[in-house]
Amino acid sequence: MQQGLNPQLLIELVTKTMPYGKYAGTLYYRLPVNYLEWFNRKGFPEGKVGVLLATLYEIKLNGLEFLLMEILKRLKED
Repeated sequence: MQQGLNPQLLIELVTKTMPYGKYAGTLYYRLPVNYLEWFNRKGFPEGKVGVLLATLYEIKLNGLEFLLMEILKRLKED
């Protein structure tokens, strides 16, 4: 993952949905690991969708999903 990760990406992972494919309409953070692994093998798409998927893959791979849950919790409190 890149240094100086933009916190906005983490917010987008819990608020935005996958725009196309098998899981269209699913919030990014709810995408199953096997779907992310498939993208990792085949190549992440270009653009923002690819950045979000690759970031989520790294988060799940490293067991950091608690970060997303904390962001989600804070967003619901606002």
